[in-house]
Amino acid sequence: MFTFKNMKDVITKFYSAFQQLDAIKMTSLYHKDIVFEDPAFGILKGEQAKAMWRMLCESQKDKNFKIEATNITNNSANWEAFYIFKKTGRNVHNKITATFEFKDGLIIKHTDNFSLHDWAKQAIGFKGWLLGGTNFFKKKLQSQTNYLLDKYIEEKKATKMN
Repeated sequence: MFTFKNMKDVITKFYSAFQQLDAIKMTSLYHKDIVFEDPAFGILKGEQAKAMWRMLCESQKDKNFKIEATNITNNSANWEAFYIFKKTGRNVHNKITATFEFKDGLIIKHTDNFSLHDWAKQAIGFKGWLLGGTNFFKKKLQSQTNYLLDKYIEEKKATKMN
Protein backbone atom coordinates (compact mmCIF):
# COMPACT_ATOMS: atom_id res chain seq x y z
CA MET A 1 0.00 0.00 0.00
CA PHE A 2 1.29 3.46 -0.89
CA THR A 3 1.50 6.27 1.63
CA PHE A 4 1.18 9.78 0.23
CA LYS A 5 0.96 13.12 2.00
CA ASN A 6 -1.72 14.21 -0.43
CA MET A 7 -3.42 13.05 -3.57
CA LYS A 8 -1.35 15.46 -5.67
CA ASP A 9 1.57 13.07 -5.06
CA VAL A 10 -0.44 10.16 -6.51
CA ILE A 11 -1.36 12.13 -9.63
CA THR A 12 2.23 13.35 -10.06
CA LYS A 13 3.52 9.76 -9.81
CA PHE A 14 0.87 8.62 -12.32
CA TYR A 15 2.00 11.12 -14.97
CA SER A 16 5.68 10.57 -14.23
CA ALA A 17 5.14 6.86 -14.93
CA PHE A 18 3.13 7.72 -18.05
CA GLN A 19 6.00 9.85 -19.37
CA GLN A 20 8.15 6.72 -19.07
CA LEU A 21 5.39 4.56 -20.63
CA ASP A 22 5.43 2.47 -17.45
CA ALA A 23 1.90 1.07 -17.32
CA ILE A 24 2.73 -1.17 -14.36
CA LYS A 25 3.57 1.84 -12.18
CA MET A 26 0.60 3.78 -13.55
CA THR A 27 -1.95 1.08 -12.82
CA SER A 28 -0.45 0.33 -9.39
CA LEU A 29 -1.91 3.72 -8.42
CA TYR A 30 -5.39 2.58 -9.45
CA HIS A 31 -7.82 1.07 -6.95
CA LYS A 32 -9.05 -2.43 -7.88
CA ASP A 33 -12.51 -0.91 -8.50
CA ILE A 34 -11.20 1.85 -10.80
CA VAL A 35 -13.62 3.52 -13.23
CA PHE A 36 -11.92 5.30 -16.13
CA GLU A 37 -13.78 7.38 -18.70
CA ASP A 38 -12.79 9.35 -21.78
CA PRO A 39 -14.33 10.25 -25.16
CA ALA A 40 -12.31 7.63 -27.07
CA PHE A 41 -13.04 4.55 -24.92
CA GLY A 42 -16.15 5.53 -22.99
CA ILE A 43 -16.35 3.90 -19.55
CA LEU A 44 -13.84 1.21 -18.57
CA LYS A 45 -13.83 -0.57 -15.21
CA GLY A 46 -11.30 -2.53 -13.20
CA GLU A 47 -8.91 -4.69 -15.19
CA GLN A 48 -10.25 -3.31 -18.47
CA ALA A 49 -9.12 0.22 -17.49
CA LYS A 50 -5.69 -1.07 -16.46
CA ALA A 51 -5.34 -3.05 -19.69
CA MET A 52 -6.11 0.10 -21.71
CA TRP A 53 -3.02 1.81 -20.22
CA ARG A 54 -0.88 -1.30 -20.83
CA MET A 55 -2.05 -1.42 -24.45
CA LEU A 56 -1.42 2.30 -24.97
CA CYS A 57 2.04 2.25 -23.40
CA GLU A 58 3.10 -0.86 -25.34
CA SER A 59 1.88 0.63 -28.63
CA GLN A 60 3.91 3.83 -28.10
CA LYS A 61 7.27 2.27 -27.09
CA ASP A 62 10.09 3.48 -29.35
CA LYS A 63 7.80 6.00 -31.05
CA ASN A 64 7.79 9.80 -30.84
CA PHE A 65 5.23 9.77 -28.03
CA LYS A 66 5.47 12.48 -25.40
CA ILE A 67 3.24 13.78 -22.63
CA GLU A 68 3.40 16.85 -20.44
CA ALA A 69 1.35 17.17 -17.26
CA THR A 70 0.70 20.59 -15.70
CA ASN A 71 -1.55 22.24 -13.11
CA ILE A 72 -1.59 19.10 -10.94
CA THR A 73 -3.81 19.50 -7.86
CA ASN A 74 -5.25 17.05 -5.32
CA ASN A 75 -8.01 16.04 -7.75
CA SER A 76 -7.12 17.21 -11.26
CA ALA A 77 -4.44 17.79 -13.87
CA ASN A 78 -4.03 19.08 -17.37
CA TRP A 79 -1.97 17.00 -19.70
CA GLU A 80 -1.00 17.11 -23.33
CA ALA A 81 -0.12 14.19 -25.57
CA PHE A 82 2.07 14.48 -28.66
CA TYR A 83 2.16 11.50 -31.02
CA ILE A 84 1.64 10.22 -34.54
CA PHE A 85 -1.75 8.59 -35.17
CA LYS A 86 -0.78 5.19 -36.57
CA LYS A 87 -3.71 4.77 -38.98
CA THR A 88 -3.07 8.01 -40.87
CA GLY A 89 0.50 8.99 -39.99
CA ARG A 90 -0.78 12.41 -38.89
CA ASN A 91 0.63 14.36 -35.94
CA VAL A 92 -1.67 14.77 -32.95
CA HIS A 93 -1.38 17.25 -30.08
CA ASN A 94 -4.23 16.40 -27.73
CA LYS A 95 -5.04 18.64 -24.75
CA ILE A 96 -6.74 16.79 -21.90
CA THR A 97 -8.26 17.80 -18.57
CA ALA A 98 -8.24 14.96 -16.04
CA THR A 99 -10.22 14.68 -12.81
CA PHE A 100 -9.65 12.12 -10.08
CA GLU A 101 -11.41 10.63 -7.08
CA PHE A 102 -9.66 8.51 -4.45
CA LYS A 103 -10.33 5.61 -2.13
CA ASP A 104 -7.81 4.04 0.26
CA GLY A 105 -5.12 6.39 -1.11
CA LEU A 106 -5.55 5.10 -4.67
CA ILE A 107 -7.34 6.47 -7.75
CA ILE A 108 -10.87 5.02 -7.91
CA LYS A 109 -12.26 7.31 -10.61
CA HIS A 110 -10.28 8.89 -13.44
CA THR A 111 -12.03 10.98 -16.09
CA ASP A 112 -10.19 12.43 -19.07
CA ASN A 113 -11.99 15.13 -21.05
CA PHE A 114 -10.92 16.48 -24.42
CA SER A 115 -12.49 17.74 -27.62
CA LEU A 116 -13.09 14.67 -29.74
CA HIS A 117 -13.74 16.96 -32.70
CA ASP A 118 -10.34 18.65 -32.33
CA TRP A 119 -8.67 15.26 -31.94
CA ALA A 120 -10.44 13.89 -35.03
CA LYS A 121 -9.43 16.89 -37.17
CA GLN A 122 -5.78 16.27 -36.29
CA ALA A 123 -5.79 12.48 -36.40
CA ILE A 124 -8.01 11.92 -39.42
CA GLY A 125 -8.04 15.19 -41.36
CA PHE A 126 -11.01 16.32 -43.43
CA LYS A 127 -13.28 13.40 -42.49
CA GLY A 128 -12.45 14.10 -38.84
CA TRP A 129 -13.30 17.76 -39.33
CA LEU A 130 -16.58 16.77 -40.99
CA LEU A 131 -17.70 13.99 -38.62
CA GLY A 132 -15.56 14.30 -35.47
CA GLY A 133 -18.13 16.33 -33.57
CA THR A 134 -20.99 13.90 -34.13
CA ASN A 135 -22.41 11.23 -31.84
CA PHE A 136 -22.12 8.77 -34.73
CA PHE A 137 -18.34 9.31 -34.84
CA LYS A 138 -18.00 9.01 -31.05
CA LYS A 139 -19.93 5.72 -30.97
CA LYS A 140 -17.98 4.33 -33.94
CA LEU A 141 -14.64 5.30 -32.36
CA GLN A 142 -15.59 3.79 -28.98
CA SER A 143 -16.70 0.62 -30.74
CA GLN A 144 -13.33 0.36 -32.52
CA THR A 145 -11.19 1.20 -29.47
CA ASN A 146 -13.09 -1.26 -27.28
CA TYR A 147 -12.77 -3.96 -29.95
CA LEU A 148 -9.00 -3.40 -30.02
CA LEU A 149 -8.86 -3.42 -26.21
CA ASP A 150 -10.85 -6.68 -25.98
CA LYS A 151 -8.57 -8.23 -28.61
CA TYR A 152 -5.49 -7.07 -26.67
CA ILE A 153 -6.85 -8.56 -23.41
CA GLU A 154 -7.61 -11.89 -25.13
CA GLU A 155 -4.12 -12.01 -26.67
CA LYS A 156 -2.54 -11.39 -23.26
CA LYS A 157 -4.66 -14.14 -21.69
CA ALA A 158 -3.67 -16.55 -24.47
CA THR A 159 0.01 -15.69 -24.00
CA LYS A 160 -0.21 -16.39 -20.25
CA MET A 161 -1.76 -19.80 -20.95
CA ASN A 162 1.12 -20.87 -23.21
